[in-house]
Amino acid sequence: MSDFLDVTFLAILQGVAEFLPISSSGHLVIGQHVLGVKDAGLQLDVFLHVGTLLSVAMYYRKSLWRIVAEHDFSYLAKIVLSALPAVAVYAIFKEEVESLFNNTKMVGALLMFTGAVLAGTRFLPTGTKDVSFLRALWLGCMQAVALLPGVSRSGMTLAAARSGKVEPSKSAEFSFLMSAPLILGGMFLEILKMLSSSVDAVQQGVGTGLLVWGALLSAAVG
Repeated sequence: MSDFLDVTFLAILQGVAEFLPISSSGHLVIGQHVLGVKDAGLQLDVFLHVGTLLSVAMYYRKSLWRIVAEHDFSYLAKIVLSALPAVAVYAIFKEEVESLFNNTKMVGALLMFTGAVLAGTRFLPTGTKDVSFLRALWLGCMQAVALLPGVSRSGMTLAAARSGKVEPSKSAEFSFLMSAPLILGGMFLEILKMLSSSVDAVQQGVGTGLLVWGALLSAAVG
């Protein structure tokens, strides 16, 4: 029952925090620390993000349908391009990044860094431009920085878009949709890890049923 309540609380926290530029991953790390949740690590974080990705897909369903119906391969290519910096950074610094999910002091410092970046965007003018390939790559670089728990992915990418003079509604849409490849890729890696782990190792972490429950609840809250 304790694990169920912990996952429920964290799923609600994820559902609320994901759509605010406050780093849902950072708040999940702090939430797990406060609750005393152990052995969840990146696995629970990924599955809760899958849940809020479902919310994003529902909210932008018309845009997604337009991309599919109009065969807008250019937009899809920009999303794929934006994912490459984060993939490269994670591949090189995987252990260093994952170790930060157990470092609440560093998460606190990175949350303050996020706040400083967001405060700085107040001095940037609002733009009217589209997301070009170069701007998509720039947003992707900022998304790579947000692999660090405590650095807001949406906050960094929206700040990058504003510095690139992208029109706000277009930058918001691209910012959320560009997260899809990374979240789905992370889910795939975690499922592979679960399948390749021993039964004892799987039992030490959060159960599969609770992971699914957390994903569904975060989707509903989001």
